[in-house]
Amino acid sequence: MENKRSIKSLKLLIIVPLLLLIMGSVIGTLNIGQVDEQIAKLMPEEKTELPEKKVLDSGTIIAAYTPRREVASEEVVSRYAKARQREMYGTIEEIKIAKDMDLTVRCNVSREDFITLMAGVRADTSGFFEENAGLIYDICEKYQLNEIFFCGLISAESGWNIAGNHRRTHNYISLMGSGGSLLQFATVQEGLEKAANTLHRNYLSEGGRFYYGKTLSAVRTRFCPVNPNWTNLVYGRMEQIVK
Repeated sequence: MENKRSIKSLKLLIIVPLLLLIMGSVIGTLNIGQVDEQIAKLMPEEKTELPEKKVLDSGTIIAAYTPRREVASEEVVSRYAKARQREMYGTIEEIKIAKDMDLTVRCNVSREDFITLMAGVRADTSGFFEENAGLIYDICEKYQLNEIFFCGLISAESGWNIAGNHRRTHNYISLMGSGGSLLQFATVQEGLEKAANTLHRNYLSEGGRFYYGKTLSAVRTRFCPVNPNWTNLVYGRMEQIVK
């Protein structure tokens, strides 16, 4: 009986210190964790900044894969067009005329420059040529006429101020009907186009009814045979435009 009590006491002596040791370790661990938490609260928070992601909008993506000419601004397109015009055409100062010139050869300036040229003709007292310069340019392009010749002829036949009978009939180069009177047209455009078409088809195209060549003197042969000064008259008006 005495031995059993001794053994039991011995076990208690062993177990109790072990329990105390284990409890001390646990309490120590908890205290360390609390201390770490307190320290963490006192320390400034460090933020880790992630690199900013660049977000491309759809317009940027499309532009990156679209040919430059399709996304160019209107201003860029305009500058490019003007640069191309300068390559294709000469300047106003480079316009050349001569009495024996080929009347089917254009004066080789842009539409814009031709309008500028006609706006500066002092003899155009009625403003007819300045007002219709763009239309005249387009019609001459269509019927292969030199613009300076066409305007010179109109001026010679209708006067710089466009005489009343020519203005009323829109007949600017004195095209005559079978009865000897001026043909009548409904609008300025119709009159100018009929004049250009008649010159191109009858007087300046090989095989035309009145074709004798492509110079002023050749056209005069049938256009105005009764006036030997007609060539000088028309050419003089042409000179007023470019000089």
